[in-house]
Amino acid sequence: MLFEVWAPNAQQVEILIEDRRDALGPDPSRTGWWQAELPAADGTRYAYALDGGEALPDPRSRRQPDGPDGPSAVVEQDAFAWQAPWPGRALPGAVLYELHVGTFTPEGTFDAAAERLPHLARLGITHIELMPVCPFPGTNGWGYEGVSLWAVHEPYGGPAAMKRFVDAAHQHSLGVVLDVVHNHLGPSGNHLPPFGPYFTDRHHTPWGDAVNLDAPGSDEVRDFLIGSALSWLRDFRLDGLRLDAVHALVDTRALHFLEELSTAVDGLSAALGRPLFLIGESDLNDPRTTAPREAGGLGLHAQWNDDFHHAVHTAVTGEAQAYYADFAAAGPGAVARVLTHGFFHDGTWSSFRGRHHGRPLDTAEVSAHRLLGYAQTHDQIGNRAVGDRLTADQLGAAAALVLTSPFTPMLFMGEEWGASTPWQFFTDHDDPELAAAITRGRRREFAAHGWAEQDVPDPQDPATRNRSCLDWAEPAKAEHRELLDWYRALIALRRSEPALTDPRLDTVTATAGGRTLLIARGPFRIVVNFSDTAARVPLDAPCEVVLSRPRCALLPGPLVSLPARGAAVLRTGDVTVKG
Repeated sequence: MLFEVWAPNAQQVEILIEDRRDALGPDPSRTGWWQAELPAADGTRYAYALDGGEALPDPRSRRQPDGPDGPSAVVEQDAFAWQAPWPGRALPGAVLYELHVGTFTPEGTFDAAAERLPHLARLGITHIELMPVCPFPGTNGWGYEGVSLWAVHEPYGGPAAMKRFVDAAHQHSLGVVLDVVHNHLGPSGNHLPPFGPYFTDRHHTPWGDAVNLDAPGSDEVRDFLIGSALSWLRDFRLDGLRLDAVHALVDTRALHFLEELSTAVDGLSAALGRPLFLIGESDLNDPRTTAPREAGGLGLHAQWNDDFHHAVHTAVTGEAQAYYADFAAAGPGAVARVLTHGFFHDGTWSSFRGRHHGRPLDTAEVSAHRLLGYAQTHDQIGNRAVGDRLTADQLGAAAALVLTSPFTPMLFMGEEWGASTPWQFFTDHDDPELAAAITRGRRREFAAHGWAEQDVPDPQDPATRNRSCLDWAEPAKAEHRELLDWYRALIALRRSEPALTDPRLDTVTATAGGRTLLIARGPFRIVVNFSDTAARVPLDAPCEVVLSRPRCALLPGPLVSLPARGAAVLRTGDVTVKG
């Protein structure tokens, strides 16, 4: 087996395999690379030593069986026997489901999560979006402090278990997307700096020195990140990647890293003969993020749309603090604006930022499937002081907006039945000083917003993670089953009616009146009452009820009478009632 590692500053590189120690030689074809052909099999443990120093894990380790600080292990990627042929599943028309392996089930493993795949298949989603699975310190965490970007967190089951999960998902006709973090690595267990200039002090991020995308040595760092991305898509048969906080990727080079990455992914898609896609998380509201490369864009295939979340959240909750202020001031009109313009802040004034923000979308040209729409995410729940979710009544209205929107819908695990379990911020650092600092920082952050420090969950307390696990007894209970039926019906309707997956923003009309909203999408009318009292909403044409929650009433006028917190999907013309 060929062992190779980039260590441009080392004068000597050795590899420790089991009880052996061998020297690597310089690669004559690549500056800074060292290599050696040595016998090894799947599972063989190994580590590198630079200039006689301590044993370090391989930067491109495919497995860390003893955690981020331990030796690496060989993984023979082709040894896995895939059971399900998979032609891939493209993003247009998709319904995504964000899932955290460590709390989707109490067991917190891929194998336990796979047992719940029939539930997701019945729900009607098309893709599972896994939160990050790279190794991180301890057992429990969100995954955004990963340190081995080519490997799988061992407590989840390691790479073999992840492949079993993906294979099982494919057998249920479900695609799989993985959240990857390129903008920083965790503060603990990060052994990259001794090997080379993976980071640069030219730029700084909220997590410290930036990943080196444009300083000397950045060619190899970019290849490291791109190679990792392609490995996930190729070796684990994933359909796409979600890229965390791409606005924090500081790159001054003429060819931006994201453009280079999207080019590589499109090339792999052509080589494999199946669709692959990249979804960026960006708070820039910049259409160039998803514009084609030939049009001067970065070529990502979609991006999260927090403006839609903020508009829906303020409409159903009435909250108006911090970045919700502008959306709350506009009322349901904020939802109307996002549905017809793509963004709320599209070059407009943001009171939260104290400046103009964003750039307009060309609504006649941009397909709305390039924007993900959602009412809840790990961020928007977990970054609340106590990790509280929307209530069932709030979710009923929010689901109608998300699942009939022109955007690509995404759900957060458990929302489909109105899970009563919170989803809180939790960590499992074994460094006492780092653990204490995280606990203090979290509590002080929310104390500044009026929360008593003792009421903010301790991220390091195992009970915080345990509270965040889904309760799988809930979907069978009447109060949860009713909401689950609503989600299933909305998803089924969306998938059966082309008008509801039409990605053209310029064909959507939305009218806000008081605390109500009327949306027109082809023959469909979506009506939502955000208030705590019943409301009558004028219609532009006679309609029949397709779906409603709670039951609505059609009145002469034509009007629709909606109960408090009610939502309905209507259809113009003479149609058969579907639910």
